[in-house]
Parts: sequence; C-alpha cells; structure tokens
Amino acid sequence: MGLLAKVEDRPTPPAVYNWRVYTCAAIAGSAAIMIGYDSAFIGTTIALTSFKSEFGLDQLSTAKFAIISENIVSVYQAGAFFGALLAYIIGHFIGRKRGLAIFSGIFFLGAGLMLGANGSRGLGLIYAGRVLAGLGVGGASNLTPIYISEVAPPAIRGRLVGFYELSWQIGGLVGFWINYGVNTTMAPSHKQWLIPFAIQLIPAAGLFLGSFWLRESPRWLLSKNKREQALRNLSWIRHLPLDDVYIKEEVYAIDTALEEQRSTVGLGFWQPFKKVANDRKTLYRFFLGASLFFWQNGSGINAINYYSPTIFKSIGITGLNTQLFTTGLFGVVKTCLTLIWLFYLVDKWGRRNILMVGALGGSLCMWYVGGFIAVADPTAHPSSKLSSGGISAVFFFYLWTAFYTPSWNGTPWVYNSEMFDQNVRTLAQASAAANNWLWNFLISRFTPQMFVKMGYGVYFFFASLMLLSVPFVFFLLPETKSIPLEAIDRLFDRQHAVPRKAHGMVLLELRAEEAALRAGLEGENLTDEKQEVLQVENRV
Repeated sequence: MGLLAKVEDRPTPPAVYNWRVYTCAAIAGSAAIMIGYDSAFIGTTIALTSFKSEFGLDQLSTAKFAIISENIVSVYQAGAFFGALLAYIIGHFIGRKRGLAIFSGIFFLGAGLMLGANGSRGLGLIYAGRVLAGLGVGGASNLTPIYISEVAPPAIRGRLVGFYELSWQIGGLVGFWINYGVNTTMAPSHKQWLIPFAIQLIPAAGLFLGSFWLRESPRWLLSKNKREQALRNLSWIRHLPLDDVYIKEEVYAIDTALEEQRSTVGLGFWQPFKKVANDRKTLYRFFLGASLFFWQNGSGINAINYYSPTIFKSIGITGLNTQLFTTGLFGVVKTCLTLIWLFYLVDKWGRRNILMVGALGGSLCMWYVGGFIAVADPTAHPSSKLSSGGISAVFFFYLWTAFYTPSWNGTPWVYNSEMFDQNVRTLAQASAAANNWLWNFLISRFTPQMFVKMGYGVYFFFASLMLLSVPFVFFLLPETKSIPLEAIDRLFDRQHAVPRKAHGMVLLELRAEEAALRAGLEGENLTDEKQEVLQVENRV
C-alpha cells in the first residue's frame, strides 16, 4: 500500500477524491490553528521578561507567579468548555458552516480585546479576552470534526479529519518560533509581548472569511428538509452529477439513516438527550469518547505544550533562549510526525493500532525521563552544559514525541467524529469536545503546582496513565476506519463479537450488501461474501 493508498468500502469514482473536499476540510480544519497557536505561545509569552515586568509579575514569589500564570492559561480552557456545549445549539439550529463563522468571529473579538491590556489597566482585558477566545475555539473544536466527517468519503475520512490535527500542529509550530523570535531579536518592551498576542487575529480572520466559501453539510441539510440544496452541495463536493450511481447510493444511505432516526429517536433538539438517557449502548459510546480525551490529556501533552520552559528546565536546560529554542524544535518534530500520521498511518494502520503502540512507547520514554531526573536532580545541580545523561533524557523526550504525536494527538478527534450515528452525532461531539477542554483545563490549571509538589513524580504519573490506556483500547474500542458513518452502529451493536473482530465482519457485510444493491437483488440470493460473513459469525 502506497503513501496515499485508500481502503474503500465500495467502488468509488476517482472524482470523489477531488480538490473541493480537501479544501473544505483544510478550511474547516484551520480552526485548530487558533488552538495550537495558543497552546504554544501563551506559556512562553507570559515567561518573557517584558510581560512580567509590565504587569509587576517579576515582583512575585515563584508560588504566586505560578498561580497567576495558571489563571491566565486556564480561563481559556474554561471558556472552551462552555463553547463546546454551546456549539451543540448552534450546530443543531444554524448549521456547521455558519456555526464556524460565528465562533471564529467570537475568537477574533476575544483576541482583539487582549490587545488593549497594559500595565496601567492590568490583566483584566487579558482574562476577559481569553475567556471569549476560549468560547470561540471550544465551539469550533466541536463543529469542525463533525463537518469534515460528514462531507468526507469514508476511505479518506481519517485523513481529512486529520487536517484538524495538522492545523493544530502548524499553529503550535508558529507559536513556539514567534516567541523565540521576539525574545532573540527584540529588546524587552510592550511591543515584544504584544506581537504574539496580535498574531492570533490572523487564523481567526482566515477561518471567518473561508467559512463563507464552504458548502453546508448535505447530511445536516437533509435533516432539515432542505433537500434541493443538500443534493446540489453533495454533487458539488463529490464533483459528480446528481444522476451518478455513487451520489444516488450515498443519498439513499443518508435518507435511510434519517428515516430510521425519525421513526425511533426523532430529529428534535431534545431527542438526542432522550436517546442517550434511554439507550445504554449509546451512553456507553459517550463514555468511550470522553475516556479517549482523558487518556489523551493523561499523557502529559498539554502540560508540555503550555509549560514547556518548565519541562525543559526540569531536565537541566537553562536559559530562556535555550528553552525557547528547544521548545521550537519540539514543535518542528510534532508537525513533521503529524504529516506522517495524516497521510499514512491513520487510514492504513487504523485507529486502534496506532493508539496502543503510541501509548506503550510513550510510557516507556516517560519512565526514562522521570528516572533520570530522580537520579540526577538537574535543578539542584545547575550547569551551563547538559551532561551525557541530560542529553539522553532530551533524546527520550523527543522519542516520546515521536510515539505520542502520530497516535494520541489527533486520533481521539478522528474517532469521536465518526463513532456516533446521525441521531446523536452533534451532541456526542459536544460532549467529546467539552471533555477535552475539561481535562485540558485541569492539566493547565495544576501543572505548575504538580511540579512544585511532585517533582519527577509528574513524569511517572503521566507514564502510568499512558500504560493504562493500552488495555482500554485493546478490550473496548472497535476499529472504525473505512466504515461509512451510516453503518457505524453495527460496530457497537454486535454483542456476540469482541470489539477487535467487529471491523472485519462489518466490512464483509457492507461489501455483500453493496454487491446485492448493484445487482438489483433484494436478499433472495446470497453472494459468496455474504456466505463468508455468516461463516465468520458462526465461528465467533
């Protein structure tokens, strides 16, 4: 299988994989540039001498400064938590396309508000602006994966939703190097720390303008009885005429799913809540989706993103410039590995395999880094030059990045965007995004205090959580790659099959049904593939 090879659920015209669907995914996915940039720039910007001196933070004790920095960072995550929940309302009534425009506008307003802060006004405008910006990215983090998964062909759905993760890493890469640049080329001043804050406006404006070019999700339009517009949009996105058999099959599948929803759950605003409350299988999937973000944040990634100077200082890297440079290299490594994940791993290896390999390898690396700090205690023995042990610790830190980035960084977003049926997809994505921001908030709020109280134990804590995530994935998560959204329920409804076997069985069923549909059969004659499915089921 080549770099861009695809595993298709049915015969698919090449025109389906066109520039339009990739551009739609890239524009919607650019919402994550705002998130990635913030995670990279804020922790290092508030560590700049110019920022601390303007707001009097250089006069505070280490403990008090840690609390202020925690507050500045974490109010953003608090706003994002509520933004993710608000996005359910916006996504249901207004749609995905206009919802992205609304939330990018809110972010733009919040980013602009931060620029009014200075020493005489205090930090109030920064706090308020970060709450608004968080509200904006929280909503976008909900709607973006939904929109992309609903317009993506199944064979490249993981790759297209992965554009969200790629944008996250691009934003982070820019954020890391912007801070290194202003610190090395500018004297401490108001402008030095203001520039990183101002750059936030660029991706927000880009998404706001780009959202007017996007076509609304055909699935959402069909659910709102806007059939004519839905068919036009689907034809445009797939780059196929309306009478093409592929378009007819996709519309038929969506119509069937919506009709089932109308007859069972209903299409109203409150119906998904009732579905979750009354259906243990659906509630179980909500648990799985939320747990993925618990394990993701339990890896320590956001502790590293937001407080990277603290992380590298604990290993023994001294000097702000050196710490910022090392952080910038961390961003480069993450971005390069994200490209490998995006174009090769997520749709070839699948979701389960890369999650388990990433967690196991990352855990081993964290144990090594924590063990080195426990033995060498670099902060108690500062040196202008890294020891050989320190160099090895830095190597294992980057090796941890190599395991984590192409696995847990983006895969939970892909999995959550595709594991729910149309009945509850928007609500489920709101729950997943809110859970991400909840755990993100807790990590960003308490990481500095954890380092003060636990020291090297922080690394052992994250290593243990990564290790525990392996059996969670192995025993509980079925593979979802290449399964059409309308058939996702089958993966979780097969109570007689263990999760790791469900994917192959469902694919066999789909191919048999596709062959029957194309031949005009109605189920009287079984194809060879259908017979094979029955044989597999009997063996299981």
